[in-house]
Amino acid sequence: MLGATGLLDGRTVTTHWTYEDRFRSSFPRTHVDTDRIVIDDGDIITVGGVMAWTDLCLIITARFITHGAMMDVARGFLIDPPGRDQSYYSGFSPHTGHKDEAILKVQTFLQDSAGKIVDISTLAAKAGLEARTFLRRFQKATGHSTTEYWQRLRIANAKAKLRDTGLAIDQIGWDVGYTDPSAFRKVFHRIVGLSPSDYRRRFAAGDRTSD
Repeated sequence: MLGATGLLDGRTVTTHWTYEDRFRSSFPRTHVDTDRIVIDDGDIITVGGVMAWTDLCLIITARFITHGAMMDVARGFLIDPPGRDQSYYSGFSPHTGHKDEAILKVQTFLQDSAGKIVDISTLAAKAGLEARTFLRRFQKATGHSTTEYWQRLRIANAKAKLRDTGLAIDQIGWDVGYTDPSAFRKVFHRIVGLSPSDYRRRFAAGDRTSD
């Protein structure tokens, strides 16, 4: 409803990560960042997540009363104060609601190859476009550069392996396409907001402690 008023045009907002593609398609003049649970843009605060109303209430409490009051409320309700990100929990939901068939073809190829085949000349050939044109259209259609896109695909796969297997973290990095363990850990932390080991400790099923 808020998007339909036009009040979000030109703003950065968040919503639940599963609605990102639909929101981008409906309101292309709004920048959507579903890595974040809360985006405070002054006169408009947007939150994403089924239970994100709790984060919103805490932020409003801090704004109109005090930070200390907000912390008291958080302790009383046994909830974390604002500071978490949706990126801890979400998968990667690429924007496919655009109408660029050439880019959709490349997105399918990247998905099928798990983001491991990322040579620009190969991707541009799949799209049937000159490389420079391909890069421009890919960014416009998906909201990501090709590099950011395949990194997010790889990290989504790594998150699944960290949750569901006991593989060593360096092995997982190798399996999803990173030959340099330190590069894998750096990219993982940038996208997710947690280190691979912290992510595993927080979300793994059972005892998955291999580093």
